[in-house]
Amino acid sequence: MLFGMPIVWIILFGFALTTEVKESKIAVLDHSKDEMTQQLLQQIEASKYFMIDRLIDSPSEIESALEGRRIKMVMILPKDFQYQLNHQNTTQIELITDATDPNLANTVVNYANQIIRDFQERNYPQQELPMTINIESRMLYNPQLVGAYMFVPGVIALILMLICTMMTSVALVREKELGTMEVILVSPLKKIMFIVSKAIPYLFLSLIIVAMILSLSYFVLDVPIKGSLIFLFLESALFIFTCLSLGLLISSVTNSQQVAMLISLMALMLPTIMLSGFMFPIENMPRLLQVISNVVPARWFFTIIKSIMIKGMGIADLLKETAILIGFTIVLMAISIGKFKERLA
Repeated sequence: MLFGMPIVWIILFGFALTTEVKESKIAVLDHSKDEMTQQLLQQIEASKYFMIDRLIDSPSEIESALEGRRIKMVMILPKDFQYQLNHQNTTQIELITDATDPNLANTVVNYANQIIRDFQERNYPQQELPMTINIESRMLYNPQLVGAYMFVPGVIALILMLICTMMTSVALVREKELGTMEVILVSPLKKIMFIVSKAIPYLFLSLIIVAMILSLSYFVLDVPIKGSLIFLFLESALFIFTCLSLGLLISSVTNSQQVAMLISLMALMLPTIMLSGFMFPIENMPRLLQVISNVVPARWFFTIIKSIMIKGMGIADLLKETAILIGFTIVLMAISIGKFKERLA
């Protein structure tokens, strides 16, 4: 589970969970059927975003095409398309989408608008209007808008949070269930050394998992690592310490492996997914949830690892997030040791 689950998750999330929309099937109602509309349709189909599934002949077929849930958009090209462009310098293209999924509909329309603008600039580069505003945009760090650039750092945070916390919490509780905890406590071994000895193996295992995930991300998903690899591992080790401390805290307040695993999985997975920022922007959440997200360690680690991998930032740029993780680790470890002594001393 330690090594199989991260591999499955990173591949599944990297390839399946993405904001990109590729090969969306569309229908076209071409009233003109002239040379220019054919060139436009060829340019649309040549892109990786659309596949022309069918050509319809009348407006009455539009609704039935969208009702089948296979067609995501219908493009309507007006009559005399080429004539209007050549003689009137203007024409109108209508895009009708299935908005039962608003995000998908907006994405498809934006892709189509971009292709149409490229088509216009390519065929009418010298066209001058009475007043024109030319917009030039640049996408820094991720110009191709690859979804894996966003999801891979988030999945790393999720995997480390669940595996480190769950394994550590179960390791200590197992000693209680087997009845060996009392033997250990009456031995010369100090309690703090016992706790540290339980956490150290999972620290090294987690670092191996980080190396494995980064290798898959770089060589399989083509996600870059622009920042320092050493700094990336140091920050990952810090977050692992934070997760191990949380696992020790859970183990100190539970008496069975099932309860410890349930708390680790159910109580941590949802906040990590919902409130870390890698699935949903924190800025768009209600104010209360934004405040609650501050106590989710994965939020700060997600910011750190994304900034290192995608932006190439260094320690000077991430002092705040690093200090917060250090604070989480110290507080959780102190509470864990206190609870451990209180219950078992």
